[in-house]
Amino acid sequence: MIARLVALCPAFFLPGQVLSNPEDPAQHIAIIQAVGPKGAGNPEAAAAFQALSGAKASSILPLLRAIEESNPIARNWLRSAVEVIVERELTDKKPLPFEELKKFLADRTQAPEARRLAFDLMLAIDRETSEKLIPGFIDDPSTELRRDAVALLMTSSRKAGEDATTYRKALDAARDVDQIQEIAKALTELKEKVDLSRHFGFLTNWQVIGPFHNNERKGFAEVFPPEKGVDLEASYEGKESEVTWQALSTDDPYGKVDFNKPYGKLKEVTGYAYHEFDAGEARPAELRLGCKNAWKIWLNGKLVFERDEYHRGQRIDQYIMPVELRKGSNTILLKLCQNEQKQDWTVQWEFQLRVCDATGTAILATNRPESETK
Repeated sequence: MIARLVALCPAFFLPGQVLSNPEDPAQHIAIIQAVGPKGAGNPEAAAAFQALSGAKASSILPLLRAIEESNPIARNWLRSAVEVIVERELTDKKPLPFEELKKFLADRTQAPEARRLAFDLMLAIDRETSEKLIPGFIDDPSTELRRDAVALLMTSSRKAGEDATTYRKALDAARDVDQIQEIAKALTELKEKVDLSRHFGFLTNWQVIGPFHNNERKGFAEVFPPEKGVDLEASYEGKESEVTWQALSTDDPYGKVDFNKPYGKLKEVTGYAYHEFDAGEARPAELRLGCKNAWKIWLNGKLVFERDEYHRGQRIDQYIMPVELRKGSNTILLKLCQNEQKQDWTVQWEFQLRVCDATGTAILATNRPESETK
């Protein structure tokens, strides 16, 4: 750990140096929180970090609380300062604020990464007592803490001779893809049905139209008719002939929608997919997309994000886009461009899109077909 911190700020950090620290670390925290992109404020932050890293254990909680309101760069500085203080205090066999950390951990309004760090510190202080808290993380907003509770359930299921009920409870709580896949595999081997598309919240029923052109990759910027307004009864001039909207659904457990199925393995083409998502309430949400083609996405007619890049790989939750759902109907329009490359690894013209909250918990539409919610 120390070597990593020296690399972070070699000009300011002296290993083993313990500095006097004011009782109130707020001014140093404020300096670190002011750090910006492209190195803005780094020298001042490094000096503040040096002062904080020499602080007493009483500074740990203020540092953890500051993480919630800090930018990603500042968070790294603050986390590192906490780690240095703890490592030094443990080496010197000085008491650490276990009960205060426990109270901080219980406050779910704090930053998930700060609460995870607090729990790790508690494990270092008193592992046996801390591990007793893990079952309570099963519905925690921190996916890292929840992961520990899910892992405990998975272990319990295996010890009980592959208990399906316990695996089901673990699956309901799981948010990390690797754990979900492992649990799903175990349940399938027990002859249990698993609806992964529902668990993740993948959208599986779409209206699609295409192909329009993407000659010389110009289709990405060109505004084709669906971008001006979706009319499912309309027909337009496509790349080579008239094109109309048609239904396209997928039974892929991970929600992959394949444009090659209705249109064939085409190159230099553009397609659109449209979905109407009925939300039970107005709420914050995330659109999470996996795609290896160039794409744009609109929610309720407003461009959310775009990526003009081809064949850089695809994975679940590759792109995460915070949005606001309105109560009732929400329209989602996705533009997908395929380029001119003809190698085998460029054939895919597909995407997977899910709607969830910030923890990865699926948000299911009120108009989701009944067969998908069982």
